Amino acid sequence: MQPIIKTFPTTKFIGMNSQFSYSDYRIGELWGKFMPRRNEIRNALGTDLFNIQINPENFDFNPQTEFVKWTVVPVSDFDFLPEEMEVLIVEEGLYAVFNHIGDASKARETFGYIFGVWLPNSEYELDNRPHFEILGEKYKNNDSNSEEEIWIPVKRKV
Repeated sequence: MQPIIKTFPTTKFIGMNSQFSYSDYRIGELWGKFMPRRNEIRNALGTDLFNIQINPENFDFNPQTEFVKWTVVPVSDFDFLPEEMEVLIVEEGLYAVFNHIGDASKARETFGYIFGVWLPNSEYELDNRPHFEILGEKYKNNDSNSEEEIWIPVKRKV
């Protein structure tokens, strides 16, 4: 599984967020709150959904370390903000983009490969910017044929 290296442009998002750790991973709750209300976002760009993770500085992947997870859609502007939703801007940056096929149970295997095999053997290192998945038209929740893009922030090793 080889990634494509891409530059993600500065993008505006509207959605919801929550803070938790891998040992207390409540992403289903967050998506459960967001999905019934996503159509309240009037200025959405396309139909893709984004699952964004913002890690603290020097994130160590410890199961107890907390991070912020966002469920969002890209928007053209922040002119209308639905109640209980917030804005997020992801700045332009370099990413390694992997295509993940399978349901959520296969994600651990994919991320294990990315961080345990590909990244250490590549000419890149992890950058401290948002990580995200794009859930596009081929995404099917809990389906073995589901596809999503995994975007890992990278920079060239020095």
